[in-house]
Amino acid sequence: MDLKSIVQPKKNPKIPDFRPGDTVRVMARVVEGERERVQAFEGVVIRKRRGGINSNFTVRRVSHGIGVERTFPLFSPRLDSVQVIRVGRVRRAKLYY
Repeated sequence: MDLKSIVQPKKNPKIPDFRPGDTVRVMARVVEGERERVQAFEGVVIRKRRGGINSNFTVRRVSHGIGVERTFPLFSPRLDSVQVIRVGRVRRAKLYY
């Protein structure tokens, strides 16, 4: 067993391939006190950082006239599932608003 096989992340079947510009719905587990619930966050993917086990992506949505951006680690156990709602077509890897 070598170091590469230990650090190599396992693909989660509930997370499809998506790109910046896509509209996604992220189901994330949130712990509030002793309770745990699943919270949905829907928006446009503005950034996807590929760094092996440190990969993450940022989703942006406008809530009550205020832009909200949230970053999710791709291989986090708190990430329940990701659904692609709409495929977007953009010409940039990182979108700035």
